[in-house]
Amino acid sequence: KNFARTSPASQLIAKIFLKFNKSYNFSLKMFRKLFAGGTVVAAGVTLWKSNVVMAETRRMKQENSVKLTSRERRFINFASVEIDGQLYMTPQDFLDSVVEQEPRPRLKRKSLGLTETGFVKDVTPSLKKGSSQLFRNLLDKGIISYTEYLFLLSILTKPHSAFRIAFNMFDTDGNQRVDKHEFLVIRELFGGSLKNRELDAETKKTMERIFSYAWKEKRGIGGDKDQTGMIDHDEGLQRRHKVDTTLQVHFFGPKGNKDLHYEGFYKFMDDLQTEVLELEFNEFSKGKPVISEIDFAKILLRYTYLDIDDHDKFLDRVLDRVEEKGITFKEFRNFCQFLNNLEDFSIAMRMYTLADRAISKDEFSRAVKICTGFTLTPHIVKTVFAIFDDDGDGLLSYKEFIAIMKDRLHRGCKTTQQSEGWDAFKQCLKNELR
Repeated sequence: KNFARTSPASQLIAKIFLKFNKSYNFSLKMFRKLFAGGTVVAAGVTLWKSNVVMAETRRMKQENSVKLTSRERRFINFASVEIDGQLYMTPQDFLDSVVEQEPRPRLKRKSLGLTETGFVKDVTPSLKKGSSQLFRNLLDKGIISYTEYLFLLSILTKPHSAFRIAFNMFDTDGNQRVDKHEFLVIRELFGGSLKNRELDAETKKTMERIFSYAWKEKRGIGGDKDQTGMIDHDEGLQRRHKVDTTLQVHFFGPKGNKDLHYEGFYKFMDDLQTEVLELEFNEFSKGKPVISEIDFAKILLRYTYLDIDDHDKFLDRVLDRVEEKGITFKEFRNFCQFLNNLEDFSIAMRMYTLADRAISKDEFSRAVKICTGFTLTPHIVKTVFAIFDDDGDGLLSYKEFIAIMKDRLHRGCKTTQQSEGWDAFKQCLKNELR
């Protein structure tokens, strides 16, 4: 109330704080520090705004000069190891990249020579000793290339019914086992999204650092320079470092002479999906066997860019409509496995001509059973309907549900990330000054 008697500039800051605090719970103590300098801030608003515009323009030009996909950018941001000029993730980096918005603070990347990577063979367990704790046990004691990063991401969105198809893709000679050579050949194809991309010099320079076999040999960089500005998918981008990555050692042994069979491949994929889901679940459960229905809603919405008010509406629906019983990991895991079958679910809805209208709990449960072979518990179905039933009529808003669940499935790689904390406050301030 006292804020209202102050200058217009101070009133503006108070307005921003109240709007910002509604969703981010910014501490009043911190705000008072900001508010104490309100007059100074107001005096410099015009100059600051012009500088922000200039700085933002420069930043956008820099970003636009490097034409990278969201996944390429994410790999660069989270990769904490550099080997002979090439970037690699650790197992911890990978886990962080799929559950965190920003990488862990670090002064610089860890730089290793080609002869300093022998530790990978010493610490990586065999496939028989693999578990849903593999990446958490290894932490920073391992290396993952960019194409392996894409491979691991693809696993997270695969339904169990597609595991055999994925294995057969690697099994190029059809002998029901995959050797190291077959794995390396197919692994390179995960960089295939780069085909026919026109790249400028700055982007090429960046790409040389994230792909594991530089273009210096294959694209003539450093020798006869490539004049087309194109990346040839057939030539590949996988830099043939004499480096055995964590996945190579895990699948094929320290000497690379073991074969990968379907049973081991299936278990690895299932374990990886479980490990990431356990990581998310444990973040909210705080050691308890269940998470709250509100936490479940937050997990589903965390990768979707929503207006603050819209986000709060989803959570308010859960508070108003669902009895708090808690959601077990098994319920959470089953629902996430259903999301990996989202495409089949959409087809089932279209077959029943339900895609253009709201659907009932029975229709939803039946479609899930058809797609996955298992049944979701009534409580998890009730919670999902509480989140996505916009008018309280007991029906689920199909299109809104599908759109948000696709964002969840792709874990933010196809959506705009929402700022948090101090960055969110600055963004709010800039929006008010426009």
